[in-house]
Amino acid sequence: MSAHRFRRTLTLTATAIAATTALVAAGAAGSARADGAAECALFDDFGYTGNSDPDLAARGWTVRTNSGGPGVPGASWPAENVSFPTVDGQSSLRLSASTNGTAEGTKQAELLHQRKFFEGTYAARVRFTDAPQSGTDGDRIVETFFTITPLNAPNDPDYGELDFEYLPNGGWGEQGPILYETSWETYQPDPWVADNLHNEQRQSYDGWRDLVIQVADGRMKYFIDGQQVADHGDKYYPETPMSINFNLWFIDLQGHTSGDSHYVQDVDWLYFAENEVVAPDEATNRVDGYRADGVEHTDTVGGCTA
Repeated sequence: MSAHRFRRTLTLTATAIAATTALVAAGAAGSARADGAAECALFDDFGYTGNSDPDLAARGWTVRTNSGGPGVPGASWPAENVSFPTVDGQSSLRLSASTNGTAEGTKQAELLHQRKFFEGTYAARVRFTDAPQSGTDGDRIVETFFTITPLNAPNDPDYGELDFEYLPNGGWGEQGPILYETSWETYQPDPWVADNLHNEQRQSYDGWRDLVIQVADGRMKYFIDGQQVADHGDKYYPETPMSINFNLWFIDLQGHTSGDSHYVQDVDWLYFAENEVVAPDEATNRVDGYRADGVEHTDTVGGCTA
């Protein structure tokens, strides 16, 4: 279970934002926005030239290079493990991770955005992979799309985190492929105490998947390919703005057998609608609209007025 995993420790870029407004209720079949409000949104098609493209920082992205969790203690997070190739005809974010079975030979990857996202709809098209790009299979790899805040102290009441975590080779007590949706109230690193709520699907999700989290009216609803798979809330509802993150990392090295193994996770696009509940199919329609208009990036989050 993800509740028993070693907690991630991340360096997050903090950005002040204006207070968010209440959302109007909406079901999965439609979308809703506060009366009179203009659309405040982030869309990124990941059309960057590489991990040193100045547009990344200008648009709020950080390529992680600092050490620390999650994953194998002593593993590195090299910038070159974040790239932007063309995948299936579309510019994409690619995270790469590799291991030779040793901590010093283990490399992980992460791309994170500013901490300025709160209520609204988070959506991304992600390609999960069940097998390594090269080398032997079996490593306990974690493929992710999530939001998070810093933990300012053990059991910080203002901590928040919403996760999609795919484990194609199992881990955390699981033997086969499993996808978790986890909402965090808080945690204590030492001794380890986790306070979260999660759902899971024990099946393969190899291939492109549309992932959506609606955060509104005290509830977090998770969707995979348009189907709702989790509904969390109550004390697990986030209290403060979060960053948006993608990372690829190894739980441990116990599943490694021999040689070098290389894994990848791709992201076609990211979309966030601030203070608005957007149905999964409508999120995809909006992305299609951006692309039809030749828009590779837009970000009006925190800057819209009614």
